[in-house]
Amino acid sequence: MSADSDPVTLRVGDHDVVITHPDKVLFPEARHTKLDVAQYYVAVADGALRATQDRPTVLVRYPDGVGGEFFFQKRAPSSRPPWLDVVTLEFPSGRTAEEVVPREAAALAWMANLGCLELHPHPVRADDLDHPDELRIDLDPVPGVAWSQVRQVAMVVRAALADLGLTGWPKTSGSRGMHVYVRLERRWTFDQVRRAALAFARDVERRAPSLATSKWWKEERHGVFIDYNQNAKDRTVAAAYSVRPTVDARVSAPLDWDEVEACDPADFTLVTMPGRFSGIGDRHAGIDRVPQALDALLELSSRHEHDGLGDAPWPPHYRKQRGEPVRAQPSRRRVPVHPLVEIGRARRKEDALAGLERWKVRYPDVVAHLEPADVLVDAMRGRHTTWTRVRVNLRHVPDAIRPSQDALDPNEDMSTDWLADVTQTPPAPRRRHAPTRKES
Repeated sequence: MSADSDPVTLRVGDHDVVITHPDKVLFPEARHTKLDVAQYYVAVADGALRATQDRPTVLVRYPDGVGGEFFFQKRAPSSRPPWLDVVTLEFPSGRTAEEVVPREAAALAWMANLGCLELHPHPVRADDLDHPDELRIDLDPVPGVAWSQVRQVAMVVRAALADLGLTGWPKTSGSRGMHVYVRLERRWTFDQVRRAALAFARDVERRAPSLATSKWWKEERHGVFIDYNQNAKDRTVAAAYSVRPTVDARVSAPLDWDEVEACDPADFTLVTMPGRFSGIGDRHAGIDRVPQALDALLELSSRHEHDGLGDAPWPPHYRKQRGEPVRAQPSRRRVPVHPLVEIGRARRKEDALAGLERWKVRYPDVVAHLEPADVLVDAMRGRHTTWTRVRVNLRHVPDAIRPSQDALDPNEDMSTDWLADVTQTPPAPRRRHAPTRKES
């Protein structure tokens, strides 16, 4: 269908929401259109609003659909309907922005018209921006880890929460991982919630060291990474019922704990979720009934600190924090822990991955020794969009055939003009030999 089709007006609650270019295809393989996305959010609005209502929400826009470039828009557009609420947030950088606060189903449809596939709310309510009411446990598998292992770690999370007297609410991320939310009393700061999340991540790692890790640096991870930094101020994750940019339009599905051990993320899509929602309702319908306390987790954090486990690295664009260890990748330290080479960096992920494939062709003997987790694809977030860096960990490659640190792929356009919107322009990759096994 043509993207130049006439606008469609949806009556959503008390408001008319105009969907421009309703037949514009946002999911090329599944053939889902912008109108399909808007109608999906209206169909599941009661659940989606439970995850986003009254929360400042980042607009993650895909103007050209899945496969095209996307960008994060923190500031609400000036040309917005008068009934749409906003709130002013202050970020760690000191900048401020008015962000959209969805309060009704019409707001979700309006966001869909902007090409917003995902809902990215902050873990605070608009009436108190300093005290989160969600602890977010993000289970992020490293490449090569099977979904069954994610489910195993989720059950360890459930047991660990129960031992602390806490109840978690699980959901698929809609991608490769899983999220578990703990609804909180609004008594703690962002730093306290993040520190509690770090203590919890370390506790899960202690319970299942072969399955899970709390290590921040990708080159040190294995299994399922428990991303404690998702609880830092200004970090957001895809909310329940969010449509994700996958070829089959998967969505983040709220689950009952009894569903976790057998669930398959592929079962929950833009097409199937409305039927599930109308049939069984929202699995997270009770999440707001009993806000919980962080005292037990903060006591665990204090015990960790007493035993020598202090803070852990923060995301790179945050100021250095008191008590934070050296914020340097192990491979960049004076005595590197892991032998990494950087393959390249590109504005578009597809271009970065294409460069990786060319590198593999040049070094087939090296590729034969690599494991899935040895290829590190980093989405580097700038002020408005992301760029992609690709590195390879040579830890499993014999010293004799380890390649040196190549410059950026010679077939790539070496212009870095596209880095202008990145908060801190990254340095060019260093030309050096990867450390030998003795050096590492």
